[in-house]
Amino acid sequence: MDSNKKLGLVGRNISYSFSKKFFEDKFQKLMLKGYSYNIFDLSEIKEVENLFSAPDLLGFNVTIPYKEKIIDYLDELSDEAQKIGAVNCVLIQNGKKTGYNTDAFGFEKTLLLHKKPHHTSAIILGNGGAAKAVKYVLDKNGISSITVSRNTEINFENLDKETVENHKIIIQCTPVGTFPNVEDCLSFPFDGLSKDHLIIDLIYNPNYTQFIINASEKGAKTVNGYYMLEQQAEKAWEIWNFQKK
Repeated sequence: MDSNKKLGLVGRNISYSFSKKFFEDKFQKLMLKGYSYNIFDLSEIKEVENLFSAPDLLGFNVTIPYKEKIIDYLDELSDEAQKIGAVNCVLIQNGKKTGYNTDAFGFEKTLLLHKKPHHTSAIILGNGGAAKAVKYVLDKNGISSITVSRNTEINFENLDKETVENHKIIIQCTPVGTFPNVEDCLSFPFDGLSKDHLIIDLIYNPNYTQFIINASEKGAKTVNGYYMLEQQAEKAWEIWNFQKK
């Protein structure tokens, strides 16, 4: 491998990133010299243009709030990224910038690990880039879903207990409750939950968000975002290292 390969994470206010430690551990485990993983904290997306001129940049991950905005700066999208409308992984090859969505891969692995036969319909909380990847995976697996956000017809104010009772998978895709704001929790009718429910909160820091704590008190099966995060990172690593054009 070449002597110097740069990777990193593009986002805003991302000092708490899991990815840096994950990839630095990987470089160590694989005894790879000359790889680095940096945090590219951008106050606005157009600053990404400076990044593209950096020599030896192999690619980068993309996180909140740029998964959708990054698309305008890329040359090409994978089929999945195109269908989802969000990118969380960019490969740079011979100056060509290609966007991928590995969130879908990570979420699908999580879903299939925990899904039971009665889990046939879902509520997606939030409508950002991660929520779009979640919806894509649910559609692909024949699971009907409704999206609840601040400005959808069913929103955080009017989502009722009965709707929650009728949808046995709930996926929390907003950043509400992420460290350091661990006390925060979406307004949600937790009384509609039961032991038949599967709750997936995409947040991984803290391990147990207030949302997960509230849901588990109702007997629901709860899963955080850690496994999805690991899996999407593994997939990104594959894209950066094994693309043969």
